[in-house]
Amino acid sequence: MSAGSDARTHPGMHASTSAGPHAAAESLVDAGPALRLAATRIRARLGAWAAPGQAWNIWSGAELKTSVVCGPGNLVVRIDTAVTVEQQASWLSSGAALLTVAYRQATLSVNGEIYRISGNPEPQWLAAFAAFLDCGCLPQDALCWAWGWREGAHAEHDWPTDPDLMPQVLGLPALPAGHAYPDCPRELGLYPVVPDAQWVERLLAAGVKTIQLRLKHERQTDGDIGAQGVIEREIARAVAAGQAYQARVFINDHWQAALDAGAYGVHLGQEDLQVADLSAIARAGVRLGLSTHGVYEMLLAWHYRPSYLAFGAVFPTQTKQLASMPQGIARLGHFADLFAARVSTVAIGGIDLARLPQVLATGVGSAAVVRAVTAAADLDGALAALKQAFAQGAA
Repeated sequence: MSAGSDARTHPGMHASTSAGPHAAAESLVDAGPALRLAATRIRARLGAWAAPGQAWNIWSGAELKTSVVCGPGNLVVRIDTAVTVEQQASWLSSGAALLTVAYRQATLSVNGEIYRISGNPEPQWLAAFAAFLDCGCLPQDALCWAWGWREGAHAEHDWPTDPDLMPQVLGLPALPAGHAYPDCPRELGLYPVVPDAQWVERLLAAGVKTIQLRLKHERQTDGDIGAQGVIEREIARAVAAGQAYQARVFINDHWQAALDAGAYGVHLGQEDLQVADLSAIARAGVRLGLSTHGVYEMLLAWHYRPSYLAFGAVFPTQTKQLASMPQGIARLGHFADLFAARVSTVAIGGIDLARLPQVLATGVGSAAVVRAVTAAADLDGALAALKQAFAQGAA
């Protein structure tokens, strides 16, 4: 997908069932006409989206001094205004969300989580925030999109496409000098995710060049070999096969065993960033792929400059329980617009042969598949069809 494409041009995008551009303005319950007009204008340039799962009432106190209504679905915004401990406790305990902004930093408290960013937003970022919320973005994602938003930056839409204009996630560790992960090819191609080393060997023999080992039975033992020993054996076997075929084999989660085996790459989730020794992975010259589930997590992951970013879940999937709603094709396209020119990108989640062409049409560099391979009745036929779809997508 080109940088100037609008959400409405993405294949598979359905018509909006929301109230239209005016819904964003109506969410600014205590704003004056200028802010509401800006929200309507911005929302109109973000394309057609289904009605958001959560409709928000935004209480900014910017123009109309009305009393804040607390409770779920209400979002209190305070810009360059002191908030007392008592006020904060009252709003949050009622189930409302709170966004405080000062000195080009923002702190969002919602659903028991805290998100902190810094950046240089446009003066009308609050109107953009309301607009992105009406597109179905989670509050933390809407805030990041809004702080990276620039009015009229693109011919067809106003979704950000420049990572340098996006906010930075605060509270992350400084990277040591020389911290870097090797690059991946921008187009990793067909990327099966499989449960054991036997599957890795089988697919490598069939000509697949990029594979992820995501061990499915991590507590399994084998005679005198404990669960950890089985894990290390499977990883060593998969890595050796990858080296024999000169292929790219990524190991999910078990980064230390992957380093010990000399793996090509490691794939980690957001929760792993708190416990994995990222510097050790970088020093070993091992490639790092990171999972993300929205633009806030993408910006968090981008701080570490990984070898690739994985965007998911694109569609509903049977292989993992989803913590959030599927992203869909249109949102995937905007993720690709933002990062595909900077880093290798992978789409994951519910992707099969039928969905693959529209996934590749977004501009994402690769697509990870699970059941499209592991549950195929005719593996050779499935691989041939998937490879052909990739070849056609690259043409």
